[in-house]
Amino acid sequence: MASPAEQSPRDIQPRTAIGAAAGLLLVFGFIFFDFLRRQVEFAFELPADWGHTLVIPAIGAWFVWRDRDALLAKPFRPTLWGLVPILGGTAWYMLCVFGPAPLFHHNLQGVGAAAVLFGMTLGLFGWRAMSWLFFPLLYVVVFSQTVSEKLLNVVTFRLQDWAAVGADLTLNVVGVECDREGNVLWIVTDEGRKALNIAEACSGMRMLVAFLALGTAIAYTSTRTNWKRLILVLMGVPIAIGVNVLRVVTLGLGSLYDVSFAQGDFHTFIGLVWLVPAFLIYLLMMWILERAFPDQAGADA
Repeated sequence: MASPAEQSPRDIQPRTAIGAAAGLLLVFGFIFFDFLRRQVEFAFELPADWGHTLVIPAIGAWFVWRDRDALLAKPFRPTLWGLVPILGGTAWYMLCVFGPAPLFHHNLQGVGAAAVLFGMTLGLFGWRAMSWLFFPLLYVVVFSQTVSEKLLNVVTFRLQDWAAVGADLTLNVVGVECDREGNVLWIVTDEGRKALNIAEACSGMRMLVAFLALGTAIAYTSTRTNWKRLILVLMGVPIAIGVNVLRVVTLGLGSLYDVSFAQGDFHTFIGLVWLVPAFLIYLLMMWILERAFPDQAGADA
């Protein structure tokens, strides 16, 4: 803790600040209740796509708990600068709710809610604490929201193309005759051709979103070196795409025996199974990076 000579009349002790933060969270929940309610509904209605958003706040809280000693090393010093994002975020949120119809958008409203959350944190805890709280807050506001359907469709269609092309090449390499027509793979068998449609569920969007959240969390906790953190985050993208291609190949091989293997519960089961090797591959790449460029701070963490 800071000595009396280092303290300012504006400083507040951790217990007081935490109590005030709990009160501010209640106020935040009341103001943005409709936004938060819709977010939870999205997660429960589409658990395979957005169920992970419900656990992201817990991960963010764990980030804060992990750095609690550094965060509590000195008293908190509130600042009026927090009012700037609070007022700006509130105004933007109200504009999105009561303004022109194109602005009535979940993610646009999320920008306003995020600004208010950052402002409350800065205003109550001050600039020094914000250096430790900024990333956990950013992680929560980015990964705990659903993505716009319009943006999601653009990315999903591109991932479908990549999955179809990759699976077509892989199946032919392993000796399974396969023809591709757009996002439909025609697997040639003695009984004729069997169609394997690369639908939205095969795009790998779920795996990509999960791996970006996972990669960001591991990057933040495994090293203090920013360039290594960036590599670890970006590494999740090719791993997710590559493993998704192998998932489609698995479905294609399964359809040789029973076309129903590429549909329904088995389709979902294969997606879950491939998450395990994908995670192991990610850990292996992280281990290689750490071995090649040792980070003492990361090893201690």
